Amino acid sequence: MSESQPFLRPSAQFRGHAPRPRRRPRGMFILPSLFTAVNIAAGFFAITQSLEGSALEPHHFDYAAIAIGLAIPFDALDGRIARLTNTESDFGRELDSLADVITFGVAPSILAFAWGFRMLPPAMPHELRLKLVQFGAFVCFLFLLCGASRLARFNISVNPIPKNPGRPGRKYFVGMPIPAAAGIVVAVVHGFIGLPIFTWWLAVIWGLLVGFIGFLMVSTWRFWSGKEINLTGRQPFRWIVLLGVSIYLLIFFSREILLVLALVYLFSGVIARLAYSWRRHHPPAIQPRPSSQGPFA
Repeated sequence: MSESQPFLRPSAQFRGHAPRPRRRPRGMFILPSLFTAVNIAAGFFAITQSLEGSALEPHHFDYAAIAIGLAIPFDALDGRIARLTNTESDFGRELDSLADVITFGVAPSILAFAWGFRMLPPAMPHELRLKLVQFGAFVCFLFLLCGASRLARFNISVNPIPKNPGRPGRKYFVGMPIPAAAGIVVAVVHGFIGLPIFTWWLAVIWGLLVGFIGFLMVSTWRFWSGKEINLTGRQPFRWIVLLGVSIYLLIFFSREILLVLALVYLFSGVIARLAYSWRRHHPPAIQPRPSSQGPFA
């Protein structure tokens, strides 16, 4: 090599090393956290509205229910965006869990107590009202405790299997997810237009429902996860049409549609568990195969 010829540094492909991947902009890592921040903001707003609600101003309870309901799609999107942009991190997962405790645990438990028990009329017998308020506070605390336990179990579980397995190849939630449990609470409140409970027997039914929802969260029963929905597939048209129709129905018939969807999701897990238990204790009778040698074989 002559002195006048410049020295050429060999490229990465000749040195046997793969080129370094490009670093993603830091803003990409902030994007999923922004959705989580909106989730937390909705939960905080719902808590403030629940505390301001009263029999004379029931719209505050309705606003709280709507805020928690709007946080559900944001909770579903932050994880999907993190996976699509390949920006998943331990910080994002921890922040998402804390946000779920606030928005789908603390906020709906306060809303359930304020709407279902705190607004009971003072004209009711004092002893009965006191017992109902104490019962409601205990049940709503159990709802929060079960939701936090459900999140803790979800964070440490690896490929959990429900007690009543479903179809092979399909993914299910083990126990009702906490956003769905909060969705049932807010669907009932929104269905009543925020008007609080005034009778003792409705308060008892409401307390039993809240407690049963808490039990479903810590149960090992299977619930539909919806993870087979793929909007990025080759033929996502049917899902897009279904999504458009759902948005239209939710805008104009939100009270009826949300209440029906919430109850259907709740009873779907219950019916699936009862059906599995029935099949397990009553297996179908095995019919003997007819012999090919005739009746005198």
